[in-house]
Amino acid sequence: MIVLKTASELAAMRRAGQATARALARVAEAIRPGVTTRELDAIAEEAIRKEGGVPAFKGYRGFPASVCLSVNEVVVHGIPSDRRLEPGDIISIDIGVILEGFYGDMARTFPVGAISPRAERLLAVTWEALERGIAAARAGSRVSDISWAIQSYVEAQGYSVVKEFVGHGIGREMHEDPPVPNYGRPGRGPRLEPGMVLAIEPMVNEGRDKIKVLSDRWTAVTVDGKLSAHFEDTVAIWPDRTEILTRLPG
Repeated sequence: MIVLKTASELAAMRRAGQATARALARVAEAIRPGVTTRELDAIAEEAIRKEGGVPAFKGYRGFPASVCLSVNEVVVHGIPSDRRLEPGDIISIDIGVILEGFYGDMARTFPVGAISPRAERLLAVTWEALERGIAAARAGSRVSDISWAIQSYVEAQGYSVVKEFVGHGIGREMHEDPPVPNYGRPGRGPRLEPGMVLAIEPMVNEGRDKIKVLSDRWTAVTVDGKLSAHFEDTVAIWPDRTEILTRLPG
């Protein structure tokens, strides 16, 4: 069931989204060669709690950390560890915050020092895929219009979209209806209505779209060992616009 949010609920979700964005920004400031992903996780938890929130991922279905930190070929759900970042790595930070009973959810992929031109291009294409997905998310459109905007652009650039993981509705629960795939033909699925809130999150692979989950039952990696990037924002559908809840003003 799709839950439409009231204006007051959307205001609360905006506060949750802004808290999420500020917390992620503090983690991003700490990214550098030599830092461990476990250290970044600790910074994330401290930042989330300073915002008055609770880490949404910690303990969720048994996940052992506050944020997902995915390096290079790791697509999503990377578990923080003593791994130290190296120059040329890319790292995706997927962060969720519970504030006032509502969820904020977002992800960004960052370079660690100077990265290769091919890694730079992957990040640029994945970011543009998110922007195109958000642009397609407007009242009266259908969910698969978002999907097609992402897939058609990504594949035209020579990359592939991950199909095992998708975006989703969000609100008082982290995962609500409707699912928002990053692939599919346009004009299908539920119609977007004012009050819907969606987490749109393209995951783009440099090589094949296939992934595998490691023995920890969380870490998802590309089967060919090539790079993957992940960008995500939480957006609210209004009658006349789409509001990105997880981006800071300015």
